[in-house]
Amino acid sequence: MSNSHPLRSLTSVSEIDHLHLLSEQLGTLVSAEEYSDVTFLVEGKRFPAHRVILASRCQYFRAMLYNGMKESQPQAEISLEDTQAEAFSMLLQYLYTGRASLSTAREDVVLDFLGLAHRYGLQPLEASTCEFLRMALSVQNVCVVYDMASLYCLSNLAQACCTFMDRQAPEVLAADGFLALSKTALLTMVKRDSFAASEREIFLALSRWCQHNANNDQLNQATIQEVMAAVRLPLMSLAEMLNVVRPSGLLSPDHLLDAIQTRSESRDMDLNHRGILIPEENIATMKHGAQVVKGELKSALLDGDTQNYDLDHGFSRHPIEEEGHGHSGIQVKLGQPSIINHVRLLLWDKDSRSYSYYVEVSMDGLDWVHVIDHSKFLCRSWQNLFFQPRVCRYVRVVGTHNTVNKVFHLVALECMYTQRPYVLEKGFLVPSSNVATIPCGASVTEGVSRSRNALLNGDTSNYDWDSGYTCHQLGSGAIVIQLAQPYMLASLRLLLWDCDDRSYSYYVEVSTNQQQWTRIVDRTKVACRSWQTLLFDPQPASFIRIVGTHNTANEVFHCVHFECPAQLDVEVTEGSPGSDQPSTDSTSQNAHQHVLPRQLSARPASSPSSSSSSPSHSQHL
Repeated sequence: MSNSHPLRSLTSVSEIDHLHLLSEQLGTLVSAEEYSDVTFLVEGKRFPAHRVILASRCQYFRAMLYNGMKESQPQAEISLEDTQAEAFSMLLQYLYTGRASLSTAREDVVLDFLGLAHRYGLQPLEASTCEFLRMALSVQNVCVVYDMASLYCLSNLAQACCTFMDRQAPEVLAADGFLALSKTALLTMVKRDSFAASEREIFLALSRWCQHNANNDQLNQATIQEVMAAVRLPLMSLAEMLNVVRPSGLLSPDHLLDAIQTRSESRDMDLNHRGILIPEENIATMKHGAQVVKGELKSALLDGDTQNYDLDHGFSRHPIEEEGHGHSGIQVKLGQPSIINHVRLLLWDKDSRSYSYYVEVSMDGLDWVHVIDHSKFLCRSWQNLFFQPRVCRYVRVVGTHNTVNKVFHLVALECMYTQRPYVLEKGFLVPSSNVATIPCGASVTEGVSRSRNALLNGDTSNYDWDSGYTCHQLGSGAIVIQLAQPYMLASLRLLLWDCDDRSYSYYVEVSTNQQQWTRIVDRTKVACRSWQTLLFDPQPASFIRIVGTHNTANEVFHCVHFECPAQLDVEVTEGSPGSDQPSTDSTSQNAHQHVLPRQLSARPASSPSSSSSSPSHSQHL
């Protein structure tokens, strides 16, 4: 006998949903005298309403209509000041039906409607109206929408307006809506580095604004000076300052002289330039008008192809000059002055060579400023470079060294402004995720393993007597990892081979050029096994050298996994059975050993031999 409910098969028709009828029927009560018990007076028009409906839909009206004051008296009439009748009618329609038609309303009514939603605390309605306005922005309305968004602290809408104005700055300055901006909104807009109009256009627009508001009681001489101070005079030509600014009388001769002096005595890149801002998008593309203006084999650099390159094609290049000679490098001209803080480079990486280089930016192609200097460091493959935001028109990459020949090869260049968080220390990127990975361009340059880069493949489970580790003979050689670029590191983590109860001793050094090494961890007097989490004072590093000094089983040092910085989102336990606590000598007092016990499902019948000399075979474990 079935235990199922006899009506369960009728699920598809058991839920009755007549919300549309409810909305329509309540909508018939809007502005209806029948059953109404309160009347609102707006711009001389009467709007009968029903307390219980308004109170149930809006906290503001609940407090107004049931607070014991005169508004809560039966048949009360309530006058609403500073409210437009058409917008209030739309609001009542929304409160009764949950619907409002914004596309058929005039812009000024929609803005008043937004004001009512904000005043009455109707946040879902406010958010929906903001989204509609964001999608409906135009040159003609963006200023008034921005003014209201600023007034009501609607940050998302205000940001959308700023982005729109930045992209079409000259047109916005010429629009009538610009003249109606409040002083606060006006200054916030034109002071942005990303408001990319010419200074002449900004000056003329601000002059019109002052003239348009001349009869405003708030527009005194101090306000005019505050507004005109937003003009970046040193960015104007001498002819513009003399023939456009001086005749207006809005700025004093001293202001002009100071600007002329600043322009004549400052480097071009020290001036406060403006540039377009396009977040999270590579602007070094032909789509954005970028072009390679210097360098050999120009066509490959900006084509977006980062896969198809070899010894003969797919890269741009330039000869590496001797130090002290002029460097033309590989130079890209962006489509327009732009704000960037992030550059990605792909150095040619079809073999094990490394390069050194620096990156400069310029506005005029003459005055250059270093933003990245890796001229003394060895780098390879993808370079993720971050710096303080700069306005620039030109980007130049200059190679200073190639470990194979005297040519610098660059496969790809990307420029952008990123809002993703990043941390710089002494000019070096401080990574939060593991950068010692194959996708990040890291590689093992010294050490013996059955498979290349086994140390960096992220596999911390599949290793045994035969495979899954990298090793070196004690007393000779080391295990060396090269990162793609120098990073500021303060931790690393490694897994020593732990399929039996042996322990190891070792030390770790870092370098940026493989010539000068700094010892960061000394565990030569400590019996260590399994997981090692090592903390140390921050050091710039692109090479990490792990040198084994002792193995209780044989004369080979074995490491299964390496990462930096240490990813501490795994459970670790300090110390291990049979091992000493970390030493406290001066070179290792900041290093801490952690062990994550590993259970093996099966083990070889006999222990590995410790008498062999070659570390490349499993029996020498």
